[in-house]
Amino acid sequence: MTQKRGKNAMLEMRRFYEEAQGLQEELVACRRTLHQMPELGMELPRTTEFVCGELEALGLRPQRLAGGVTACIGKGGGKVFLLRGDMDALEMEEQSGLAFSAKGGNAHTCGHDIHTTMLLGAARLLKTHEEELPGQVKLMFQPGEESLQGAAAMVKAGILENPKVDAALALHVFPGAMHLGTVAWRQGPALASSDSFRITVTGKAGHGAIPQNAVDPLNIAAHILLALQELNAREVDPQDPLVLTVCTLHAGQLHNSIPESAVLTGTIRAYSNHNRAFAKERLTQICQGMAALFRGSCQVEFLAGVASLLNEPELAAELAGYTGEIAARMEELPRQMGSEDFAEVSQGVPSVFMGIGAGGPEEIYNRAGSHHPAIVFNEGVIPLGAAVLAGCAAKWLENHCR
Repeated sequence: MTQKRGKNAMLEMRRFYEEAQGLQEELVACRRTLHQMPELGMELPRTTEFVCGELEALGLRPQRLAGGVTACIGKGGGKVFLLRGDMDALEMEEQSGLAFSAKGGNAHTCGHDIHTTMLLGAARLLKTHEEELPGQVKLMFQPGEESLQGAAAMVKAGILENPKVDAALALHVFPGAMHLGTVAWRQGPALASSDSFRITVTGKAGHGAIPQNAVDPLNIAAHILLALQELNAREVDPQDPLVLTVCTLHAGQLHNSIPESAVLTGTIRAYSNHNRAFAKERLTQICQGMAALFRGSCQVEFLAGVASLLNEPELAAELAGYTGEIAARMEELPRQMGSEDFAEVSQGVPSVFMGIGAGGPEEIYNRAGSHHPAIVFNEGVIPLGAAVLAGCAAKWLENHCR
């Protein structure tokens, strides 16, 4: 049960924000260092080495865990609040034109360098006030968000245990129309689940002039593609969204030969566990039925997957209340069919995912969106993000440990 808010002036949100603003120059320099060392997936050797060095400089004892880094701040024996920051980049060549642009084929075009910096900033703020913390804050520097592997790997490796986590928070920067000073939040489902699939259709190869002697896998694949659209249109409640999208279809190499096989890939996205399970079951049934109908066969494989991200309603309202003390504007986070593997944390403990504005009215912040090689994020978001992370963790502990 939530207890009455404490009165410790050292743990007030505005104090955290003022202190974070005083660190802006150092934090921006930190972000630019990370920006120039983008790494992919689960193996981030330079990034994790940098993070560990920064934490050790604060007197913390970071531990490497499942490709990521963790450390704790505060007193043991009480409640534990987890803060997540993802660290991985994307495989693309940066085209921002910034003086500190990354070189090579990888780039931080989703803002994870800023997430890492905000969490490092929060660590500095919390370490300064460690004696006032009535519990512990656990830091989760996560790899592999873009591949939807990192959070699950860290959860499996025990990030939510030893000490056991009671609640968690993650922030994600949004560019463009979400201006600096804005924080977006919502209660309940925030982002959809995601399951990627591969359908391999097998027929019988033959000459294009004598199709009766072949079993055409392209014909089967085309019927499968069309039949799958009925899941969205006729088999699920339109008030409980489901999006099934076939994104690739590959088959054959010659214009006059029927290939032996065709491969389709795509994703299933849903908010409810019911729709997620239903769509996977029906996809398999439809594929196998269509293949058999046209004398072929098929194999359905489900590859990477992540659950829907749920913002625990009471916790979301509480953290939004704290955040509203320093944010210029609070707004509702629109429900989206995109996915985020912080969902793996939200499946284990009460969690909140909030968006934080890293855009502005200037043209430079509106010329490209996330995952675009020309994107530019507003670095002014860093102190606010660090203060939101540190302040929410400290205030939650203050109100739940006494």
